[in-house]
Amino acid sequence: MKKLLEQIRIGDLNIKNRIIMAPLTRCRCAADAIPNEIMVDYYRQRAGAGLIIAEATAVTPMGLGYPNTPGIWSEPQIKAWKKITDAVHQEEGKIFLQIWHVGRMSDPVYLHGQLPVAPSPIAPKGHISLIRPQKGFVIPRELELSEISGIVEAFKKGAENAMKAGFDGVEIHGANGYLLNQFFNEGSNQRTDIYGGSLENRARLMLDVVDAVVSVCGAGRVGLHISPQEDEHSMLQSDYATTLKEYAYLMEEVNKRQIAFVFVREGFHCPNRFGLQLKNIFNGTFIINEDFTPAQAENAVKNGQADAAAFGRLFISNPDLPERIKRDAGFNELVPERYYFTPIESGYTDYPTL
Repeated sequence: MKKLLEQIRIGDLNIKNRIIMAPLTRCRCAADAIPNEIMVDYYRQRAGAGLIIAEATAVTPMGLGYPNTPGIWSEPQIKAWKKITDAVHQEEGKIFLQIWHVGRMSDPVYLHGQLPVAPSPIAPKGHISLIRPQKGFVIPRELELSEISGIVEAFKKGAENAMKAGFDGVEIHGANGYLLNQFFNEGSNQRTDIYGGSLENRARLMLDVVDAVVSVCGAGRVGLHISPQEDEHSMLQSDYATTLKEYAYLMEEVNKRQIAFVFVREGFHCPNRFGLQLKNIFNGTFIINEDFTPAQAENAVKNGQADAAAFGRLFISNPDLPERIKRDAGFNELVPERYYFTPIESGYTDYPTL
């Protein structure tokens, strides 16, 4: 039997296979960041995954940065998510919620006219995703020191609400140039207080959030999403030794918290990968992700480079991906133009199964 199809213990949970559904922003949400009925079908269809990590979900209205993405700060959102978790559990699946705050990767158009917040008033390069005509990023407002405890509280409340909604746990989004990553990265964080400067200070917010979420969910139901290549959204790319030192420190700190897993977005195509070094430090489940085939993932798990593998685009077009991997069947063709902003079922719940 393929190693990917074997059961695994992740934190407090027994997981039926090592094929993880990566969090995927699909912009299909209803107004007020409330999940809708079509999302129930979407996640139910993919419950064959060992673990679904649901799409990135804002913990506060100020954390939004894309159209039609969900939240987890209100009662209507909790009730809507509960329909989704119930559907996945009815299919004997497991599902975590990824909680996030986009920080400077937003725009006043998503924030009722307010400036996005960030560790420092430094705008990322490029253009705001999915806004046409294209529009550059604004200079964000630097968070006051007194406001940062409110960010931690928002993540904690988001985790509480996720558990009320029936999720099996939460994944903290600390990657891809969003708020927690912005604090961790020296290029976007130029603060001189206890949240800036030294590595320990820049990691403080991420670890404060981990502590807050663990206090709600228990360590065995918490994961952390990282991207050590620092290749998204204008993050500073330091030399290999510096970056390894920073992420090794982060792994040592989350070891102390005994969280269930880290999810590492870093493809095999990266010339200087950190994965094996970080896996050798981290004591929990090590999940890899980004642009690999099932065969490559199988080899990585079999050879001890990872404990499980997460797939994104393959799960978009193949709701029964684990079964296809089991049978060595072919995959449906992915239609990228249907990722977002199409009639809601098209390219979302209409991909065929075997």
